[in-house]
Order: sequence, then C-alpha cells, then structure tokens
Amino acid sequence: MVNMPEVKVGIVAVSRDCFPIDLAERRRKAVVKALNEKGVDIFEVNTIIEGGIDANVMDAYEEIKAADVNALVVYLGNFGPEGPETLIAKKFGGPVMYVAAAEENIGVLSSERGDAYCGMLNASYNLKLNGITAYIPEFPVGTAPEVADMINEWIPIARALIAVKDLKIITFGPRPFDFLACNAPIAPLFKLGINVQENSELDLLASYKAHANDPRIPAKIKEMEDELGEGNKMPGILPRLAQYELTLLDWVEANRGSAKYVAMANKCWPAFQTEFGFVPCYVNSRMTAMGIPVACEVDIYGALSEFIGTCITGEPVTLLDINNSVPADMYKESIEGKFPYRANEVFMGFHCGNTPICRLTKGTMKYQLIMNRGLENGGEPDITRGTLEGDIIPGKITFYRLQANKDSNLQAYVAQGEVLPVATQSFGGIGVFGIPEMNRFYRYVLIGDGYPHHGAVAFGHVGKQIFNVLTLLGVEKINYNQPASLPYPKENPFK
Repeated sequence: MVNMPEVKVGIVAVSRDCFPIDLAERRRKAVVKALNEKGVDIFEVNTIIEGGIDANVMDAYEEIKAADVNALVVYLGNFGPEGPETLIAKKFGGPVMYVAAAEENIGVLSSERGDAYCGMLNASYNLKLNGITAYIPEFPVGTAPEVADMINEWIPIARALIAVKDLKIITFGPRPFDFLACNAPIAPLFKLGINVQENSELDLLASYKAHANDPRIPAKIKEMEDELGEGNKMPGILPRLAQYELTLLDWVEANRGSAKYVAMANKCWPAFQTEFGFVPCYVNSRMTAMGIPVACEVDIYGALSEFIGTCITGEPVTLLDINNSVPADMYKESIEGKFPYRANEVFMGFHCGNTPICRLTKGTMKYQLIMNRGLENGGEPDITRGTLEGDIIPGKITFYRLQANKDSNLQAYVAQGEVLPVATQSFGGIGVFGIPEMNRFYRYVLIGDGYPHHGAVAFGHVGKQIFNVLTLLGVEKINYNQPASLPYPKENPFK
C-alpha cells in the first residue's frame, strides 16, 4: 500500500531584468544536469520569471501546474525580481524552496556577475513581508552541484509537508485513564490541515466480527507465517490477527474520505483482550511497516510523529516507551569503557510488540507478559497472545516527538543517538539506547516541558530533516539534547 506522496519537483529560475536572462537559464540547466547525474528527476520550467509590471509569473505557473509539480524550487540565477519571485510561491501554494547561484569563477566577475548572494537577502525579506513560509537551506548559495545536493536533501522534507496536509488520523477508543499522558488537545492538528476521525471500540469490534470467515484470511495467515519464519511460536493466534489486519485495512479504505494518507491511533488494552481475544501488537507492527503507522494507547500525536518520520525516511519507524533505566551490572559489563556513554545517558526503549520485524534482530511471536498476569492469572496465554518481541537492531536512531501541550501549542523534541549492540535480556520489542546528555534532556525537556512517555524512533540520523519539517510546520519550540556547555533555560547552574 502506498501511503505517502510521490514528490515531483520543479525548478523555476528567476532573473532581474537588469541582469542577462541567459545567465539564469544557463545556471538553471547546470543544476538540472547535476541532479540528473545523481539520478534525481526534476521538471525544468522553461519560463524564466523576470521583473517588471508584466512579469510572467502566470506563464511559469501554468507550466508548473500542467506538469503536476507538487514541490517547487525557486532558483535565483542572478539577483532576481523580489515581487514576482515571491508571488510564484504564493500562487503555487505547496512546499517551496529558495536557493541561489554562486559565481562560478573569476571570469564571470567582470561582466556576468549574478549577485544572487545579495538577491537572496531581499527574497527572504519579501517572503516574510508576504507571510510565506519557504524552505531556505542553511547556506542557500552554491555552485550547480552544491545546489543539487540542497535540492536532494529537501525532497524528503517536501514529501512530509505534502503528506501532513492531506492526512487523516483514525482513532479507536478513548485514551486510557491510566495513561492520561496520551491525551492531548487536537485543535492544533486541524490547524496543520490534518483531519481526525475518532471512533468507538464498539465500531471496531463490530467490523472485526463482520470479517469472520473472510475468504482472504488464509492468504493473510500465509503472509504472516512467511514473515515470522522460525519466530512463529504461537501459530494458533494467526487467524485472529489476520482477521484483525483485514479489518483495519478495509476500514482505512472505507474511511479515508478526501484524505490521501492515513495513520491510526488505537486502543489496545485492557478490554481489547477480553473482547477481541488477542493483543494487536503484531498487526500494528505490520501496518507500520506498510507505511500506515498504528500508535498504541490512542496516542494521536505519536501516530503523527511516526507518520512524519516514515515520510522523511521512506522506511518503517516505531513508537516506544522511554521505559526503564539500565541496571548497573549491565552497564558495567556491556557498556562502560566500550561506548561513549555515562550510565545516566543510556536507557531502554520498549513497547509490547509493535516494532516492525525488519527492525528486530530476531522477531518472535509471544504474549504480553504483564497483561497475562492480570487477565489470565499468569497461566497458559490465550487472549494475551499477539506481541512481536525481540531486541531492536543496533545502529543510529533519531528519537523525536511532535506534541500539543496543555495550552494547545505545538512543541517538539529531536535527539539523535544509537541503539547499542547490547543484549537486553528482557521482554517485548526493546533496545538499549544511548543519547548524549540524556540525563539532562530527560529532566529539562521530557519532564520539564511535560512530554508523555511515548517517543517515535526513526532509524538513522535524520534530526536535521525532522527539525526542518517541524520548523516549516510552524512549531516554535523544538528542543534537542543540548551539549553540557549549553545549559537549558531552567537548568540549575549550582548543581
């Protein structure tokens, strides 16, 4: 299932009328050539937007529209016309990036200097005057290969922005009382352009029952068997899980409405087990691997965070509890002196079994140990089966979350780190995480700013891209794990 947009990038060059127009054209073509050499396709708008009252903005716009471009690069091949180059962004309406041409060599300085270094200042000023949010790289002036790299880095950011504006988050059930932290104001979601459809658990149960004896169930079971392989330790639960997965997939298709993309945030305990007869973790993992994140415990902002990470990386992510400390003996035996983390910079990220199997060293079908104690008195598991368990694959990660606070203001955090190659010797989908200065981040961001226990995890260091997406979405407060030399605003200086 495709649950994220395909980005079709267009590039339009602009030229101030007192500069040679062929300078902008020649430089634009060089950028396109550099992108093509990297295997990146881009639509080249033939019309060059010039200055003056009769600036041909509409001619360029019609070209862009006819080509189905959904992400636009405005390229200052020279100084550029401030009004028209801003107007095209307003007319386009989608994600827009502004970049500018560097002077190629000494030879151009005598008569073919473009002065785009100066023009970018005026372009950015005009964007602010017009209230237009555009993406401008850290240093937006470069040679053709450098600009091509900037555009290539921007594409996943544009994909996330396009997707969020056309997203529906489907939920089932209220947020659990015992997990009040999963509750958050949803008004900010509507401001982002996201639709939210909240449903009762009874709606889901009725739909699940209607899928009994669905003829597609055997094929779905076979999919699960093939995926689990030797980890298929509880095959008797697969028919129920297959029926449930088909229920969710059908619900998505029947209820997406005008939205193009969907994420889910579903109730998963405690009544779920007694009424459905299983835990939904494994199905949640499979849906997330398909590109449809399913957040546990009706965590709407967790689902949104996962979806953003999926769009940026184009790969499966997960949602984990920032769960437990690493025991002192485990730290001493497996971490101290081997990895550059203090004992208070490591922790375990855990969830019952929602992490896709491709992110586990070895995924095994098991049962939810904690629920089994409460619902089945610790006996032979039946209704608590359905978790996908295993240690998370070691490697670079980005821990992040977008959240509405108690005052309905959006805030976020982003922290890069890694999953360590340390055996967890525990249950669930779990890993030992190391994040520099985690102890301070934990106290002054996670606790200090009132974040819930769930965090999204993208596999790889993509903090830069996530930070840029959050900024372009208008999130004013974005925290990160600050180095020891940079105190947090409320950090006690006398410790």
